[in-house]
Amino acid sequence: MDLSPALLERYDRPGPRYTSYPTAIEFTEDFQADAYADRLSAYSANPGAPLSLYVHIPFCESRCSFCACHVVVTKRGSIADAYLIRLEREAEIVAQHLGEGRPLLQYHWGGGTPTYYPPETLVRLHRSLTRWFDIQPGAEIAAEVDPRVTTPEHLATMRDLGFNRLSFGVQDFDPTVQELIGRGQTAEETIELYNTARELGYTSINLDLVYGLPGQTEDTMTATLDTVIALRPDRLAIYSFAYVPWMRPHQRRIPEQDVPSRELKFQLLSMITAQLTSAGYRSIGMDHFALPEDELSTAADAGTLTRNFMGYSTQSGAGVVALGTSGISDISGAYAQNHRRLADYYTAVDAGELPVERGYRLTDDDLMRRYIITELMCNGRVCYTDVAERFDVDFATTFATELDVLNAPDGLVREGMVELRDGAIEATDLGRMFIRSVARVFDAHTKNRSDKPMFSKSI
Repeated sequence: MDLSPALLERYDRPGPRYTSYPTAIEFTEDFQADAYADRLSAYSANPGAPLSLYVHIPFCESRCSFCACHVVVTKRGSIADAYLIRLEREAEIVAQHLGEGRPLLQYHWGGGTPTYYPPETLVRLHRSLTRWFDIQPGAEIAAEVDPRVTTPEHLATMRDLGFNRLSFGVQDFDPTVQELIGRGQTAEETIELYNTARELGYTSINLDLVYGLPGQTEDTMTATLDTVIALRPDRLAIYSFAYVPWMRPHQRRIPEQDVPSRELKFQLLSMITAQLTSAGYRSIGMDHFALPEDELSTAADAGTLTRNFMGYSTQSGAGVVALGTSGISDISGAYAQNHRRLADYYTAVDAGELPVERGYRLTDDDLMRRYIITELMCNGRVCYTDVAERFDVDFATTFATELDVLNAPDGLVREGMVELRDGAIEATDLGRMFIRSVARVFDAHTKNRSDKPMFSKSI
């Protein structure tokens, strides 16, 4: 797409990615362990309710300069061993409130680098966790892997444990870009590990890429995508580089002048979309692509695609329990985030407490707006009658202000980003590229935010 600089400037603004609604900046320390315990107990009243379990393993041997994740950089195994003890204990504490043997439809190890631990330690962790949770047949059992530290033995061990999905951190295959972000990951080692995973029988593999990194050009990105397409992963997550040095001081190692301009970033995004769709991939939600036969594509066709803290998902309605530092649970109408500092996390767990640092209780209005924003972010469309039936409201009356904003002379309808027809709001192809701006119209918390930069830009 060829857009005017003025339009790009108008919509390439900082804004939430809406991994959750309300976003994490609305979380408060008024929500503590007792509140989370009540929500877990409420969920336990329905033993058959689906559940997703996220396990955060924060350790990395080195920090990449682009990274905005919550990680702990260390090569001291004793620190990682101490964390494992608390992780196992936290699972036991959660199970005491939730009930043992809770069925899992999703089970995900993220980080950090889960394969920071040796294979035999991963076996111990898995067996300890599955003592309290029951992984169901056909469940998604996934792990994030860093090809720089992950060995064939890691992959074989996890496959024996039942893991069926992997997400490879790649970012970019260009050696210059890798050097500029402190990655040092060759294409050859990634390809070799990918082929090993296929030989071991992993049925779904995702590659994570990032656009807008220093050193990237249209030519380098084209070459990276050529390599990716030749591998034929089932899914791709291609994220915009979130340059937020005011929040992530280590990103100051990247000079601002080395970060591609918004015009180049938009050209990269347009080119990525064109190249992948030409290769047979479908654009899914925001930043994601999948092969037509992938479950995400099937869910998108059916309009049932959803999203949680683990990414896009087909598991609609499943509660999320997160273990480990910084993990965010989403259960029984509330968010609960664990302590981010290791010391605080250890203190709470050692005392037999749920290690909650902060959280948020969703109101009825929050739940309704979360549904609308999720539908837009996942399926690019929200139907008035669906909202009316779910929440017993008249959509046009309840959201008259938002509809006026969309229809304003400088609104998203006139900009060609959304269409209002057949009792629905539907994002156009352009609107899907700026879907965060579309969703933000329905965010009731924007007026409560300070002028201090809190989010990355849309492009």
